[in-house]
Amino acid sequence: MDVTEHVHVHDPVQNALKPNQLATSSVRDLLECPVCLNAMYPPIHQCSNGHTLCSGCKPRVHNRCPTCRHELGNIRCLALEKVAASLELPCKYQSYGCFGIYPYYSKLKHESQCIFRPYNCPYAGSECTVIGDIPYLVAHLKDGHKVDMHNGSTFNHRYVKSNPHEVENATWMLTVFSCYGQYFCLHFEAFQLGMAPVYIAFLRFMGDDDEAKNYSYSLEVGGNGRKMTWQGVPRSIRDSHRKVRDSFDGLIIQRNMALFFSGGDRKELKLRVTGKIWKEQ
Repeated sequence: MDVTEHVHVHDPVQNALKPNQLATSSVRDLLECPVCLNAMYPPIHQCSNGHTLCSGCKPRVHNRCPTCRHELGNIRCLALEKVAASLELPCKYQSYGCFGIYPYYSKLKHESQCIFRPYNCPYAGSECTVIGDIPYLVAHLKDGHKVDMHNGSTFNHRYVKSNPHEVENATWMLTVFSCYGQYFCLHFEAFQLGMAPVYIAFLRFMGDDDEAKNYSYSLEVGGNGRKMTWQGVPRSIRDSHRKVRDSFDGLIIQRNMALFFSGGDRKELKLRVTGKIWKEQ
């Protein structure tokens, strides 16, 4: 008769890790501000009973401890600040591929610049709060926002609007191009520049700024024997759509000129925007 035994091997290394992990976890809990629930950084304040809170929340509680309602005063919790200095923690973007371990006081700075941090959805027609890596956002733009997807590095788009005298701060068009193994967002919209309504077209790169600089693009719009051209470098989607638009980093067409390009009786906007993307050598 065979009897199978499940033997639990005593692994001193594995068992030694568990108390450390528990200790780190409990210290992290201690470093959580009871008001905003964020991690606390010096100066960490405490009341006379030893309850702590962060410097950002101290003015908000009117000098009363949120835990015991005692007066706060100006006592710093130096012991907790020193304990925090000895901690090393993983980046919060570990699930996106960052496996670095950082000292507690360096972690925040690293995370603000981490190359694995997710991107915001580049769709500008609504205040979309979706974040993710590039493959996830490409699928989201296609399925969630029904954005037109094109393969290739050249484009030829026609924008038509029946009443060009209505200018609203809304994106008219977002098209995504796939070329050189990357994705690019072409924006075209109307917005108010002071008192004058204008149209702007610009390109954003779905990736970081240091990669975006490897590419250039050109845009051209014309009609009635006239032509305007623009050449630039695509902006990273790390820069918000509004930031790029408000810096006028693109092809800007005054409404009168746009209607002139449209021809006819100037009652309808008909603009053809062509362009291309290329990789710098």
